[in-house]
Amino acid sequence: MEDILQKIWELGTIYGIKVLAALAILIFGRWIAKGISKLVERLMERSKIDPTIIRFVGNLAYIALLAFVIIAALGQLGIQTASFIAVIGAAGLAIGLALQGSLANFAAGFLMIVFKPLTVGDFIEGAGVAGTVEEISIFTTTLKTPDNKTVIIPNGKLTDDNIINWTVKGTRRVDLVMGIGYDDDIDKAKQIMADVISKEKRVLKSPAPQIAVVELADSSVNFVVRPWVKAANYWDVYFALTENIKKAFDAQGISIPFPQRDVHMYEHKE
Repeated sequence: MEDILQKIWELGTIYGIKVLAALAILIFGRWIAKGISKLVERLMERSKIDPTIIRFVGNLAYIALLAFVIIAALGQLGIQTASFIAVIGAAGLAIGLALQGSLANFAAGFLMIVFKPLTVGDFIEGAGVAGTVEEISIFTTTLKTPDNKTVIIPNGKLTDDNIINWTVKGTRRVDLVMGIGYDDDIDKAKQIMADVISKEKRVLKSPAPQIAVVELADSSVNFVVRPWVKAANYWDVYFALTENIKKAFDAQGISIPFPQRDVHMYEHKE
């Protein structure tokens, strides 16, 4: 009986110490993991990174560190952790393969939020869609088209192609093509268009507007008319100048051959 009690005491002493050590690793490891995750979040906040990314990275760092702490505690108890690590690795690989599309969208969203090629409120063209950015999330970007449709684009698809941001520079060039007949006076037509542009208060003084002959077409002499405006005024000025130049030409007896061909239509998808 005494031998049995002695063995129990010895086993209790040995394994009791191991259990206490494992508990200590869990308690202090969890505390350290929280501290490191908070430190990572503070460093990212100083870099003015999006709060969504900060929270996600902080949680990811905490979970990774906590998994390491749990494995260390199990090892302290004498449990073979190699099999656990192998299972975790295999599970991670399987999940990664199953969610590779989602992970690609996540990576693209992460980079978009960090490097900010576009922000909420920008008018962009990308993935075959043009619209105003309403939301940038981890996996998708939401656009509102000019005809008030909501389009949700996977971030991976958006970043796989060129992104045209019409807003980021703050200004845009209005590209018009106006034609006159071969019998009309070129200088007179240029002066009329310059006068119309000078009366449009939304046209910027710098850069200076450009009016130049661009093409001698089959039935018309075509001009490019290129004033600069604030991005928000683009379409209002585009329509106003088109109408006012036509009226001014009519008043001065300058004909506009029909049909007109706008060689820059591909730039105006808003």
